[in-house]
Amino acid sequence: MTITRRAALAAPTLLAVTSGLAPAQAQAKWQFASAYPDGNYHTRNLREFCADVEQATGGKLQIQLHSNASLLPMPQIKRGVQTGQVQVGEILLTAYSNEDPFFDADAVPFLVPDFAGARKLANLQRPYIETRFGRQGLSLLFSVTWPAAGFYTQVPLNSLDVLKGSRFRTFSPLTNRFAALVGANPVLVQQAELAQAFATGIATAMVTSAQTGVDTSAWDYAKVFTPATFSMTKNAVVISRRALEGLPADQQAAVKEMAKKAEDRGWAYAAEAQKASEARLAEKGLTIGTVPPQVMAELKQIGNTMTEEWVQRTGEDGRKLVDSLRAG
Repeated sequence: MTITRRAALAAPTLLAVTSGLAPAQAQAKWQFASAYPDGNYHTRNLREFCADVEQATGGKLQIQLHSNASLLPMPQIKRGVQTGQVQVGEILLTAYSNEDPFFDADAVPFLVPDFAGARKLANLQRPYIETRFGRQGLSLLFSVTWPAAGFYTQVPLNSLDVLKGSRFRTFSPLTNRFAALVGANPVLVQQAELAQAFATGIATAMVTSAQTGVDTSAWDYAKVFTPATFSMTKNAVVISRRALEGLPADQQAAVKEMAKKAEDRGWAYAAEAQKASEARLAEKGLTIGTVPPQVMAELKQIGNTMTEEWVQRTGEDGRKLVDSLRAG
């Protein structure tokens, strides 16, 4: 039976205990809201996490995942967890940069060079995020990166002049700022509208992951994809602290243990997705480019500028995070 949005939001956290069932066997059923489709590796990882929790608790805690924004649209998920509409939700951290610029750390261009650097940033960032979430009645269960972002253009990226004057698709304040620094004209376009925006000339270039290119059939509107590790943003799985702390101690421990397992698994899935999505783009006809050294040097200088601007917005916490990231 398919659960409706209204029924899911109205469902009580605890399932009714049947008359023949001892109180110790009572089951809790949580609702989990996500905005990504079933074919996405993030969603696959979430389903495995839900199954792991059910198995680890002997079926006493069940988590029902509602993917593809079927229960709550992405902008409402975090608030839904805070208000108790759902117990767990998946969000894109950088989407909340207007609430707190610290959530934008993983979107700062060229702050990390690779998956290892992105994982280090995630580990360093976690206590700061936990503190901020704690003030909102939330806890961070785990976070998983997206594949590294690269550039989609119509010609090879052999100079920043390729981006200068382009109609550059943006999706956040930081991508807007990057467009300004390279002399491009920023155009805000949501992912679902990418193909149409390029087809009509509203956008002519952008920076995003190879996975997004596959999801939106980028071979229909771009000719070159240039991997550049522009940024490696993360999805965060947040949980209501009230719901978590309402569980027996052994179930709380099981949730946290399975969350750690899901984080490790999700990062492995992300690395696999990056390789597979780049191969898919090439298979469909896009040229996979490389960034010339002089262009990368210019891009990293822009990244340094944006890092310092980000530190100014985030204050002492931002400076500590960047210094810790660069140490060693």
